[in-house]
Amino acid sequence: MASTQKQSSTRVKERTNLRKPRNYKVIMHNDDVTTMEFVVNVLESVFFKPHDTAVDLMMTIHNTGEAVVGIYSRDIAESKAQKAMDLAEQQGFPLKLTCSPE
Repeated sequence: MASTQKQSSTRVKERTNLRKPRNYKVIMHNDDVTTMEFVVNVLESVFFKPHDTAVDLMMTIHNTGEAVVGIYSRDIAESKAQKAMDLAEQQGFPLKLTCSPE
């Protein structure tokens, strides 16, 4: 008795148009309540900015209303923005950060 074998046919579709995932800017916005010291602390502890850079960014935010504080993959950008806002909320500050595609 001969055994019958099924022949399967699998096609592999090759993708040639793969793109690097987009990076996202984390933007910190100015408000009239959050202290400058707290903003510098967040920039140092969440975004790992050196003290001088954190102070410069804080002043840019204060003077212009907002500044890009980091550029990351989408997940990391959203996570850092949320962590900073959670820290602010714990201290009673209305600090706002947004993420937008680079």
